[in-house]
Amino acid sequence: MPVSNFEQLSRAQLAALLPELLLCGHLIDRSGMAHTIAAFGRAGMTAVAIEEWQLASPVYTRRMQRAFGFPGDDVATIFKGLQLDIGAPPQFMDFRFRVDDRDHGEFWLDHCGALLDVEPMGDDFVVAMCHDIEDPTFDATALATNPHAQVRPIHRPPRRPADRKPMCAWTVTIDAAHVPPPVPPNADLVANSAAAGLALADIDTEDDGRSNYAGPLLSDLRFADFSKSALVRMADEVCLQHHLLTLGFLVALRSRLDPAAAIEIGRKQFAGIAGLTAERLRKALQLGDDPASLATVLRLHPAWNPLSYTGIRVVQTEDSVRLAFPRDSGAQSDGAWPALIDAEHLAPVDAMVRGVNPRFTAHAVDSGDDELTVEITCADQPFRESSEVALTRFSTGAAFAFTDRGIPLPLTVV
Repeated sequence: MPVSNFEQLSRAQLAALLPELLLCGHLIDRSGMAHTIAAFGRAGMTAVAIEEWQLASPVYTRRMQRAFGFPGDDVATIFKGLQLDIGAPPQFMDFRFRVDDRDHGEFWLDHCGALLDVEPMGDDFVVAMCHDIEDPTFDATALATNPHAQVRPIHRPPRRPADRKPMCAWTVTIDAAHVPPPVPPNADLVANSAAAGLALADIDTEDDGRSNYAGPLLSDLRFADFSKSALVRMADEVCLQHHLLTLGFLVALRSRLDPAAAIEIGRKQFAGIAGLTAERLRKALQLGDDPASLATVLRLHPAWNPLSYTGIRVVQTEDSVRLAFPRDSGAQSDGAWPALIDAEHLAPVDAMVRGVNPRFTAHAVDSGDDELTVEITCADQPFRESSEVALTRFSTGAAFAFTDRGIPLPLTVV
């Protein structure tokens, strides 16, 4: 099994990187949905968003439960899963929790970056997100833990008054009388993917720090409390969440469009999130804009991780960086982000490298049966930011800053 790319980082660097990876996973939709609105209108965009999250979130929720030792079927387990979910990045989507007993609880959002992004677009878009999309997708996430769980609103936007806090509030109830909804069509396409079944290295339980999330539900996850080994596994799992969500997005597109049109939107989605993520990773790790910094960002970018899924190698030379894309990886067989790159379609790579330095540019140097090699060099003049990245930057998440909230509090007693 290939060594994780995240092994190169210190425990402190990984702790700073994890919330970034979760936030960038959330912003995938800010990149993709602008293009689905153009293709299908608001109602069609809503349907695509529902399908992608329904297909992806149960798969990665169960992976996280297994990896971090919190199997269960109660409300606290559902809430733990949300804390490690790209649908609920810490602070930007500020989930607060209350557990009444194993079958009853509430959560509310003291801050919702997604709502702040959508409110300027008007009540119709707010209703589409906070009603039409959230109803089935919150349930899909909860059902991964218990098929009899239901998530129902106490109140939710449109906000009346306009500054209402918390921004929304929900009950979670587990009741054997609840009849689970049918499994969504095409669920097997994501559940049986190489990403869903990928085996990753076990967490070293002898490493300093927490190796799991057993025990009580905490008010916040403090990533610095986890061991380096746990954080490496967590980073790889969060990158898989990116891929699984994108696989769900592509499945939804392909059921509505011809293959070429679906791939075109997929590449636009990829370019938008690739550039913004590279920019945030560079800033989070306090890197420069030189080839060495670019090589580091590329090795850590979620589009190219986990290494055992993508097989993508990053090689730095004196004045350039090369990416080698194998043709036989799990990501290629799934049709995930790396499979959208070929010698004639390098826009996502250009967007990614220009998140480090606007003068970087990519070109294919070899395209054989076994491997595609792309070289990144530095041009004399900077390139204009792509429209795909500019659309993604519309989100307040583009400039969001995380803060240290101190020691988290236990919310349940084991």
